Amino acid sequence: MSAEEHAPSASDYIVHHLTHWQNKKQVDIVDFSVFNIDSLFFSILLGVVGCFFLWKAARHATSGAPGRFQAAVEILIEMVDGQAKSIVHNATSRKLVAPLALTVFVWIFLLNAMDLLPLDLLPMVWGWIYGAAGHDPEHAYLRVVPTADLSITMGLSVSVLFICLFYNIKIKGIGGWAHELVSAPFGTSKNPVFFIILAVVNIAEQLISFTAKTVSHGMRLFGNMYAGELVFMLIALLGGSWAFSVASGDLMLLALHVIAGWAWAVFHIIIILLQAFVFMMLTLVYIGQAHDAH
Repeated sequence: MSAEEHAPSASDYIVHHLTHWQNKKQVDIVDFSVFNIDSLFFSILLGVVGCFFLWKAARHATSGAPGRFQAAVEILIEMVDGQAKSIVHNATSRKLVAPLALTVFVWIFLLNAMDLLPLDLLPMVWGWIYGAAGHDPEHAYLRVVPTADLSITMGLSVSVLFICLFYNIKIKGIGGWAHELVSAPFGTSKNPVFFIILAVVNIAEQLISFTAKTVSHGMRLFGNMYAGELVFMLIALLGGSWAFSVASGDLMLLALHVIAGWAWAVFHIIIILLQAFVFMMLTLVYIGQAHDAH
């Protein structure tokens, strides 16, 4: 039996890697009782890891000559604090917003960085564990990049929306925010008919604005990380084509696999940092806008 008969097709390989480990095997089109266990597991794990390192840096901070780890954390904190001061002008709010922005940056950076692990490493380990438990290893699904999961990125963006709503009410009061909803940006009218028309238009505009910000906030991060994950899969297929090939001339596939994988990984480091920074900055901007009166 030739090696090609054992080789999975490219589409099978990609579909397998894009399938989540879920709590249900049968999923309806819209089923809110279904959870992507792998995304939740890695999100919680990396959140704990990020908080641990930040806690460790704070606990061992010294006023003397800092070590490289402390110096790196201090540079990161100063950067985030500077951005928070330039966007959120309320000093009281910054006591919560600045640490929140720091946590968002570190957390999303760690979630994105999972894309730099060898593509088949953790899924292969999980397949061995799944098979040892008496299950079919072919059904051992695992995705390790939580930010390539739309439910995670949209959950983060909706959380930012709730924080913005909280600060809208806290800073402006319920009455002030309600008045802003029916007046901004067109203002109010003394004519009852025009007031009702403008109020409806203003509320619709505000709802569209909140929805567009939230959707774009989550979709931007998801789209970039999902595309990056697909590129890694295509590069992995080059190595797989060489591994299941019997032709000596196909060594070029191995060379392309190594060179392309290295080049994309180096470039992807920039994407990982940039997307974490962009998500953090948009979080600060949206919270800052919640403090502004129209």
